[in-house]
Amino acid sequence: VAGPGISSYADDPARAGASLKPCLDRAMKIVPAEEQRETPTYLGATAGMRLLREQNSTKAEQIFAEVSKAIGEYPVDFRGARILTGSEEGSFGWITVNYLLETLVKFSFAEKWEHPQDTEVLGALDLGGASTQITFQPGAPVEDRNTSVFFRLYGTNYSLYSHSYLCYGQSQALKMLLAALHQASSSAQISHPCYPRGYQENITVAQLYDSPCVRAPSSASPGLVLTVTGTGDPGACGTAVQGLFNFSCGAQGPCGFNGVHQPPVRGQFLVSS
Repeated sequence: VAGPGISSYADDPARAGASLKPCLDRAMKIVPAEEQRETPTYLGATAGMRLLREQNSTKAEQIFAEVSKAIGEYPVDFRGARILTGSEEGSFGWITVNYLLETLVKFSFAEKWEHPQDTEVLGALDLGGASTQITFQPGAPVEDRNTSVFFRLYGTNYSLYSHSYLCYGQSQALKMLLAALHQASSSAQISHPCYPRGYQENITVAQLYDSPCVRAPSSASPGLVLTVTGTGDPGACGTAVQGLFNFSCGAQGPCGFNGVHQPPVRGQFLVSS
């Protein structure tokens, strides 16, 4: 689907439905006409809609009503639109990666579908706009039930670790970074080491703090215009970005970051963004 995610249409929900039509039109050309009414069709929304639901559940419901209406106009077996959990989002991405790379099932020379022997499945890393996911087959049982996923695919059992870090997708992480730079600055002038030297943009305090991922300081006035100027300093940029993460795990054993339990990573990974 071209363009931004459905959550970006919060103020014009009808456009969220319209944005899906080119994709559905194309699907109707690919799925044989006699099979369309039996083709299960789902819409699974991800982190952008998780954040919108936190901010304004009415707007989120209006978007779901519009996308459901749009899909309902097509001759498919529509099974509903809903927000995926973080572990569903991660594990569906893992299935996609491994299905496409034929590590789950393969069409053999004997013209049969077979389970590939001794093929290592890949882990999946996915950087989205509002969240980022890690999913892989760990070497030991997962201790935290919230991050444990079980699938039976093509006759084989898979026990996975999957976690989604809300707010650590690209657009929200950049927002958290700018908010941190603003709070470290004592004026409306912000030096941004990750922006090219000489680049400048204006943003209001209200625009900067328009997401549940960033909390506005009580002293900030919403209408104040902030001037952000790039300094193009890679070292300072790396340090500033690292400040968004807490990599210490404490006594609870292995973790990813921000204290989230994660078994030791193993195997090869495929990264998508």
